[in-house]
Amino acid sequence: MTAQPTFPVEDPASLEVVAHVPDLGADEARAAVDRAAAAFPAWSSTSPRHRSDVLRRAHELMLRDRDELATLISRENGKSLADAAAEVGYAAEFFRWFSEEAVRPGGEYGEAPGGGARTLVSHRPVGVAALVTPWNFPAAMATRKIAPALAAGCTVVLKPAAETPLTALAVARLLTEAGAPDGAVEVVTTTDAPGVVGAWLGDPRVRKVSFTGSTGVGRALLHQAADRVLNASMELGGNAPVVVTEDADLEAAVAGTMVAKFRGGGQACTAANRIYVHADVAFDFLARLGAEVEKLTVGLATDGAAIGPLITATALHRVTEAVDLAVREGARISHRAQLPEAPGYFYPPTVLADVPPDATILREEIFGPVAAVVVWEDEAELLRQVNDTEYGLAAYVFAGELGRAISLGERIEAGMVGINRGLVSDPSAPFGGVKQSGLGREGARDGLREFQETQYLSVDWPR
Repeated sequence: MTAQPTFPVEDPASLEVVAHVPDLGADEARAAVDRAAAAFPAWSSTSPRHRSDVLRRAHELMLRDRDELATLISRENGKSLADAAAEVGYAAEFFRWFSEEAVRPGGEYGEAPGGGARTLVSHRPVGVAALVTPWNFPAAMATRKIAPALAAGCTVVLKPAAETPLTALAVARLLTEAGAPDGAVEVVTTTDAPGVVGAWLGDPRVRKVSFTGSTGVGRALLHQAADRVLNASMELGGNAPVVVTEDADLEAAVAGTMVAKFRGGGQACTAANRIYVHADVAFDFLARLGAEVEKLTVGLATDGAAIGPLITATALHRVTEAVDLAVREGARISHRAQLPEAPGYFYPPTVLADVPPDATILREEIFGPVAAVVVWEDEAELLRQVNDTEYGLAAYVFAGELGRAISLGERIEAGMVGINRGLVSDPSAPFGGVKQSGLGREGARDGLREFQETQYLSVDWPR
């Protein structure tokens, strides 16, 4: 018998191989659908309370294993232990939130306006759902999709990123321990993403695809999904602006910008990509931000570093090239943290000052620890620049007068806006973007609806 091929999972900080996992292909992907489809009738017919109890136990188990999961995330992703532990807590909250939503599937009862009939509306599980998750939040991106799918009564097949499959496998094991039946959550690890996902999108038993990743890949998946008119949710790229007004609390603005920019080393779709600071406070803001960046420790999570490596050598090259081009276009490096003596894919947290408003780095997602600062004076021109992008995922506004902050936020073309804070993600809120940053929402009640179909019964009702 031929041995199952495997692929290595590398620690991007030490460049050590953490583990080898099965390198599965289209045949195994279809076999995973076989198991998920076989499990769907029983799982979808269980009571909402039973599904809720399974998810609640999964939440408790994730918190029980928080330290082990955080270490695993740090090993395969490279992020700091503090960031990884925060991710585990955030990821577990999706199980708790959707355990509560599972018992509220919704529905309506009404009388037809013309009389003679009653309308009964219910929301039913869509069926087997194909989930595709990225490497930057290997726990949270999995639970943000798995939890609402299971709550709705769907079963799932999940393809985690090849860079970070170990966390997804660990989450699946916890779900089994929590009581999820065989076939309810099938994880397919692979280096052949097109082959595996293509097999799923072409399978008539798969009724839903939910993808988080780049806009380019999302467009390609939507083309494939269109052939089957497949229910699709897409959480795609971002180019998040930060706006700092002249009356902003600079201490709070800098603290919020540090979170929005450097959490996870800047490798997040919601990460601050363009920082617009009013001319009246730009010098002070830049000095304060630069001082905080220079304090950041860079290195291995096991050494207690605040900032880890980029995920791959390719990512390191891309960020290096983006900063070099920005400098050639007129920006200057005003502040930098120190790099460790380590073999990993490390890039120094960097502040770029004097960035021209038309610089290339402002139009492309950096996905690294680089803060590009632009000075503004005219609010109308500011909003034009902020909205001059095909993306519209997240944004951040720091202003002293709350009404003005809200007014600015409402005029920014983004699905999520942080007002005087550097975080927008919460399981109770509808996460998602506008324009080419995606379709649909994750989290909140909206997240459950993404895995449901609406049916109504028109009942004859004699007068």
